[in-house]
Amino acid sequence: MTKRRLLALGMLVALIAASCSDDDATTGGPIAEIGDGEGAVSIIAWAGYIEDGSTDPLYDWVTEFESSTGCQVTVKTAATSDEMVALMQGSNDYDLVTASGDASLRLIAGGTVQEVNTDLVPSWSKVDERLQDAPWFTVDGKHYGVPYQWGSNVLMYNTDVFGDTPPTSWSVVFEEQTLPDGASNQGRVSAYDGPIYIADAALYLMAHQPELGITDPYALNREQFDASLELMRTQRDLVFRYWHDAFVQLDDFANEGVVASSSWPFQVNYGSFTGIPLGSVVPEEGATGWADTTMMHANAPHPNCAYEWLEWSLNPKLQGDLAAWFGSVPTNLEACSGNELLTDEGCETNGLGNFDLIHFWKTPQADCFGTGGECVPYHEWVTASVAVIGGR
Repeated sequence: MTKRRLLALGMLVALIAASCSDDDATTGGPIAEIGDGEGAVSIIAWAGYIEDGSTDPLYDWVTEFESSTGCQVTVKTAATSDEMVALMQGSNDYDLVTASGDASLRLIAGGTVQEVNTDLVPSWSKVDERLQDAPWFTVDGKHYGVPYQWGSNVLMYNTDVFGDTPPTSWSVVFEEQTLPDGASNQGRVSAYDGPIYIADAALYLMAHQPELGITDPYALNREQFDASLELMRTQRDLVFRYWHDAFVQLDDFANEGVVASSSWPFQVNYGSFTGIPLGSVVPEEGATGWADTTMMHANAPHPNCAYEWLEWSLNPKLQGDLAAWFGSVPTNLEACSGNELLTDEGCETNGLGNFDLIHFWKTPQADCFGTGGECVPYHEWVTASVAVIGGR
């Protein structure tokens, strides 16, 4: 393991320890009214989440916001939830973050984000009722953000290799096998470079080793956790690269011979747009997934513009365009009809009906989310994941 990776690990563990403290460090109540805009808003976001038309002119939900509010948007792209937590905890320069469920509660517990006054977000009533009080951003009845988009992690594959017989199981990335082109999958697989990927291994074992008794891929006892790590160690021989940069992953599919991987719908859509032969499926074992919330820094330098963006983020045009671009599902379901880019079938295509089937990312806790028993806490997921992946 490189010194650089060890240093990064040390910093990350320290940040996680701080964010997972039992102390309630959350700030006081939210602001009561929106004042004049400060002229800027800074957002940490996943790749493809804040588009200004520079990638594709059809996809632009920044320019109109800037012209109508005077708030100029700057974006810092983050590749993992841990990177988002580190950026938010390490600086007061950011206003907002599009946090997934494996980061949001850490940000709340660490006092890094503030409660949002939903009365100042007029479109709050349009948020899908299944999300309005979701446990990954709602604590003691207080909302610490505004739902943005959700979806599943998909199995992305090269259509030239698999042809008319797409893979139906995650086994194609976890177990050595001969692919439809007659060659082995060894060295032709990529996997997500993040501790939360242990849940993907656990999800696979839920179906293939039921004797382990896994019922929640984020609530693992020691035996279940060790079995998931062992599956990941076996997977190492198949993996060409552990990806965290969406565009590096696409380059691996285009130029390095990678043909199957866990991925996000964004890569499938963007890769197909650029000519890479890609398809995707949710395999028979199901999938992990993400429900992302736009959360506001406790010391946001531009709170008025931040609230302007929170409201803007829910408008049906943005919600539908983003869902079409990313392959996600809107949180404002008005976007599911009448959107030219998403089309009236787009929400169903992107998995609107799969909500109850997705194991959404969440931060593993020692108390097994209050259900009893002893589970392996997230800080051990971090150290164990790095030990398995190493410097690859």
